[in-house]
Amino acid sequence: MLGIPRRYCHFVFGVIQAGLTSFIAAAIASISLWGSGRFLYNWLISWVVSWAIMLPAVLFAAPVIQFIAVHLTRDDCAG
Repeated sequence: MLGIPRRYCHFVFGVIQAGLTSFIAAAIASISLWGSGRFLYNWLISWVVSWAIMLPAVLFAAPVIQFIAVHLTRDDCAG
């Protein structure tokens, strides 16, 4: 456990979510290089660039998306 204060949970979530999303997308985009021996290099470079671009996008978009999702749904506990 890193012991990061809970008030930074949004940022930790964003780092993990952007990292995982860009990790998968870069692998899919690089799959055509599998047989050439350049897959790993291309995938890692693509992943780092994608993560650097996606991280700010996720951090800024997540609160807006959550706000919209809350307003498009209802509380099932209300009778």
